[in-house]
Amino acid sequence: MAGTEIQIGDRLVGKGRPVYIIAEMSANHGHDFQEAERIVRAAKECGADALKVQTYTPDTLTIQSDKEHFLVKGTPWDGTTLYDLYGQAYTPWEWQPKIKKLCDDLGLDFFSTAFDSTAVDFLEDMGAILHKTASFEIVDIGLIQKMAATGKPLIISTGMSSLGEIEEAVNAARTGGTDQIALLKCTSAYPAPPENMNLAAIPAMARVFNLPAGLSDHTLGIAAPVAAVSLGACIIEKHFTLSRAVPGPDSSFSLEPAEFKAMVESVRVVEKMIGRVCFGPTDKEQNSLVFRRSLFVVEDVKAGEVFTEKNIRSIRPGYGLPPKHLPEILGKKAARDISRGEPMQWELATA
Repeated sequence: MAGTEIQIGDRLVGKGRPVYIIAEMSANHGHDFQEAERIVRAAKECGADALKVQTYTPDTLTIQSDKEHFLVKGTPWDGTTLYDLYGQAYTPWEWQPKIKKLCDDLGLDFFSTAFDSTAVDFLEDMGAILHKTASFEIVDIGLIQKMAATGKPLIISTGMSSLGEIEEAVNAARTGGTDQIALLKCTSAYPAPPENMNLAAIPAMARVFNLPAGLSDHTLGIAAPVAAVSLGACIIEKHFTLSRAVPGPDSSFSLEPAEFKAMVESVRVVEKMIGRVCFGPTDKEQNSLVFRRSLFVVEDVKAGEVFTEKNIRSIRPGYGLPPKHLPEILGKKAARDISRGEPMQWELATA
């Protein structure tokens, strides 16, 4: 199973398997635990397979400083410091066992992105079913090895990463203790513009690394995840909020429940559409075969009369000889009287 599939709980995720759909809560709880609970319940109702949070504090990600290096620029969060941004966005650790319990009760997978080794230990104590590496942490080889050492499946987001950096991360995970690895194409822009998505990288990553590949999406709307599934994505991760009208660091590029549900439904339809490599009529096409073109006698013909382009034509429906035989029929003579509208058959022609 290693390679083309990973196992998350009792579910296999990979090519030919149902797409694994993740609702990312991120900061959309607004530091209101009841809102977090409502998000979990809504994610389940909308068809998500998993609810994901993030496990960090401002102090595990950065330091408190207003020096220029620590000021956020070129993003929706311009003007704040990293420390203050992460203070707004983090999910309190004491909530996370309660959120997991609610997910367990609802039949929803729960997991989290850990941002340092203490978070990995915390999630392991909670009974994590898998681990996730964020795009910005893909260069932290020690953190990847720490996650891999648990032996749990590991999902790695690859935003901003070169092929070489992805290879380093995959090798670190494999040598660190897990062969259960999946890669997510990601564009680390908020929101991500369509022209920067490069979804063609999804099948390329799957082929190059022989691993399941998917999409962690920050675009607006649902077009990107649906398109990604058509290209072979087997995991979709999308930020989820109850309302974008509620301000928050991530709300502007998150899906609301009706949108998330529409995404899930579209993904499930696309899964059916992809199907398998198949040529020839399907079961539902069998009844349509009779409406193909075929050769018909289109004028009354007397026995011995020569077949010409005037009295025999390729028309619908498909009860006569295939049209490719028209040159063979032309110039032959009618074996008997034939009435207009009779399908042409070999026995109706003589040399």
